[in-house]
Amino acid sequence: MQYQTADSWGFYVPMRSRNMEDPLERVAKLASESAVVIFTLSGCCMCHAVKRLFCGMGVNPTVYELDHDARGKEIERALMRLLGSSSAVPAVFIGGKLIGSMDRVMASHINGSLVPLLKEAGALWL
Repeated sequence: MQYQTADSWGFYVPMRSRNMEDPLERVAKLASESAVVIFTLSGCCMCHAVKRLFCGMGVNPTVYELDHDARGKEIERALMRLLGSSSAVPAVFIGGKLIGSMDRVMASHINGSLVPLLKEAGALWL
């Protein structure tokens, strides 16, 4: 573990290591690394449905299955805060921006605003 001096008294405090970053910071970082990012749980039927929707449209989303991540529970709690919901998954980000859960994605798809978002993010070239 790396340490840095906290003050002139000589007390040392641990520096945040890369794997100890704040869960919200981790979500923001992961969400911005690909055009479409979906946080899921492997056994969730709504997660499966949203992944199928994007794949059926020709979009290749980056999927993070939280139950396969050592810090998945922390990320799940951070997503619950972001979504303002008791359910954190699926959580869909397009172009680094939180779109929402399945209901918001489907509403965007039905009202025609999803395809322009995907095009703007570089995830779809129709």
